[in-house]
Amino acid sequence: MTDKTPAQLALTADNAIRALNHAILGTQADWEYPGDAYDVVGNLAHMAGMLPQALDQVAQLLKRLEGEDHLKSDRGSLAADLAAAYDGLTIAAGAADTLRGALDRAQQGLGSVAYKE
Repeated sequence: MTDKTPAQLALTADNAIRALNHAILGTQADWEYPGDAYDVVGNLAHMAGMLPQALDQVAQLLKRLEGEDHLKSDRGSLAADLAAAYDGLTIAAGAADTLRGALDRAQQGLGSVAYKE
């Protein structure tokens, strides 16, 4: 387990993607062969596949807090704010699943691509 909060773990994931973006900017060791791209795409597909569960768990927290009457809106529109939050989380989970599928397809395409000397 970890001592980090869910928000801190999400920030760690954000920082990891930022570091990945910088690491693959140019030609360097460990980033020069099709297999490198295959591995990165596969790992990103796996990550995208886990996002719907994380987003569902965010919604579950909100629903529990809502059911326990522990939520309010600073704008006085709690029902509308929660509806927007639940709707956005549902759409994001679907988009993450679509992303996972697209990345799986890309990785399948990369599976037969090899380096030519």
